[in-house]
Amino acid sequence: MDHTTELLSTYACGLTYQDLPPEVVHQVKRTLVDTFGCALGGFSAEPSAIARRLASRVTSSMPSRILGTKDDSAPDMAGFANGVMVRYLDCNDSYFSPGGGHPSDMIPAVLAVADPLGRDGQSVITATALAYEVFCRLSDQVVIGDLGWDQGMFSVIGAACGAGKVMGLDRQAMSHALSLAVVPNLPLGVTRVGELSMWKGCAAACATRGGIFAAQLAQEGMTGPAEPFDGPRGLWDQAVGRPVALEQLGGGGEPFRITATSFKFFPAQIHTQGPIGLALELHEQVPPETIAAIRVRTYRSAVRSAATDPQKWDPQTRETADHSIPFLVATAFQDGAVTPASFATERIQSPALRQLMSKMTIEEDAEFTQAFPDELNCWMEITTTSGQRFTAETAYPKGHQRNPLSDAELEAKFRHLADGILPEPQCNAALARLWSLEHAPNLRQLFDSLVG
Repeated sequence: MDHTTELLSTYACGLTYQDLPPEVVHQVKRTLVDTFGCALGGFSAEPSAIARRLASRVTSSMPSRILGTKDDSAPDMAGFANGVMVRYLDCNDSYFSPGGGHPSDMIPAVLAVADPLGRDGQSVITATALAYEVFCRLSDQVVIGDLGWDQGMFSVIGAACGAGKVMGLDRQAMSHALSLAVVPNLPLGVTRVGELSMWKGCAAACATRGGIFAAQLAQEGMTGPAEPFDGPRGLWDQAVGRPVALEQLGGGGEPFRITATSFKFFPAQIHTQGPIGLALELHEQVPPETIAAIRVRTYRSAVRSAATDPQKWDPQTRETADHSIPFLVATAFQDGAVTPASFATERIQSPALRQLMSKMTIEEDAEFTQAFPDELNCWMEITTTSGQRFTAETAYPKGHQRNPLSDAELEAKFRHLADGILPEPQCNAALARLWSLEHAPNLRQLFDSLVG
């Protein structure tokens, strides 16, 4: 077993609920409120329906619940279907430091095995904190997007740890689960380039499925390569091109990384949160019909991922639109809001939005790039047809860890996303169970409360 495998497997098997400070337990529950809300908001989407149809055709002696339904499937397929629902709206949490992604994509892996095994709430909380710790610490070291890979390269590892923890794998089995997760799963970054397809919201769910399957294989005695990370032709050699020194993980005075995540206020890519917020702020001062020019300055990652591809200036799919600063800023000015309804086909193709987008320029600010990821800076200037100028700027968009959503705001987000899926009494019941999860003997009542 190589050093990285030994470090991760030892940490995963040794972490206990008692190791988690109260603020970490609370942050896990906040994250679960946000994640379940996102899943309900994405329940009716076509990719979610496709995933649920496939999952419902699979029966298992270890039945795992599909969120929002009374149906079950095999754990890996339930994890996939639930992961697609969580990710569809692009409204779940984010982590940047300078790598990153959406660590809540891994939560369905924990749920998929905790449900059929009857694990209690403390087990779910511990496994979730563990998955975050693994994913985020790896992301601290490697910016996988710059290397051409997608975030599933690390989320499959965290998902395997989370699932394996719930399953009670020992250190040897956990090491094989890690190997069986990382060796077969190198997702390509092309997932998020050009005109984005449905797969944009499914790629991390596929990694979740792979992590569950890896843990199941290891539990049955399947072995994996002994040096999947540090060895010749291992992950660091083949995919990163340099050794990666992963030494410190949460606990023993070191803060847990789940406390450094951000929640999204708008259902769109993390780099678009600042521009949307500024556009809505200026919308109060400038009627859209009086706008002559919109100038945006922001950091390099935002420009590259959400404003460089020509498709971002003429999106044809929901997946592209929620990754497009031009579309989202124009929508904010035109509609005074950005919600899941903003991505209806007729809105995406709106000529009025295209006209407003044509008045926009977006450029990198070198100082903003230097401050990223500690700050998510964005500056916006509006020039009106009469020559007036209005400006606004932010470093910490609403939802950023330094400008966080309160518990009440997270509840409001849950209720908004669940509207039309759950009646208010069930929303109340689900939220009550999530906020008291550490006392739950199992997940059965929580899953039941989410059936619309």
